[in-house]
Amino acid sequence: MSERERVLKEVRAELEREPRINLHRFPVKMEFSDGVLTLEGEAEHIAAKKLSMELAIAVSGVTGIVDRLHVMPATRMGDGAVLDAVRDALLQESTLMNCSIHVIRKGQLEPVREVTHEPRGAIRVSVNEGVVLLDDHVTGLTQKRLAGVLAWWVPGSRDVINGMAVVPDLPDSDEELAKAVRIVLKKDPFVNGDRIRVAARQSVVTLEGDAPSEPQKNMAEFDAWYVFGVDKVVNRLEVRP
Repeated sequence: MSERERVLKEVRAELEREPRINLHRFPVKMEFSDGVLTLEGEAEHIAAKKLSMELAIAVSGVTGIVDRLHVMPATRMGDGAVLDAVRDALLQESTLMNCSIHVIRKGQLEPVREVTHEPRGAIRVSVNEGVVLLDDHVTGLTQKRLAGVLAWWVPGSRDVINGMAVVPDLPDSDEELAKAVRIVLKKDPFVNGDRIRVAARQSVVTLEGDAPSEPQKNMAEFDAWYVFGVDKVVNRLEVRP
């Protein structure tokens, strides 16, 4: 068996063992060359996408991942509708009021809101085949993370690429990451964030407490996965109606 065949076989076996990844309903196309594994396809949800990459990079011989996995959208929407929804979500978020917002529609830059006072950020949004790109800069890590989650929450989003810089450059920390997850959980109307404790250590977020139902337990986990900088989520929430 060649190295390529071994790696592909081991990665597929790892994915098949993970109960939150369903390769039969959501097949993943894989290619491997020179240590780089390419994953391509549509994942059932954000946890399946992130877990696929986590499991794959742990396989011996895999030194890099090319991520072409997108998430099955809750609702199929055209790029224009996704763009409008992301724009509106950013406009309505009070934490982002110091940010100018521009959208790129059919190759043309459209100003939506201009902010002149300092400190100020500037968010540029574009959408291609359901993939949202956030670009330019914001003034804080929480802003960057929250903007990314708002884009993920749009029902037609298939992926979010959060390319925004943070100006001035600020040090990140476990507490910064945990704080962002707490904010997101409190903002989600479908999750009772008051019943959830959040801890973060080296990009691993742990959720403890309880949720009133299994779907809400899963939604809390997905919210944590959506946050930029989260590499793994340990969901210890108990279901207590």
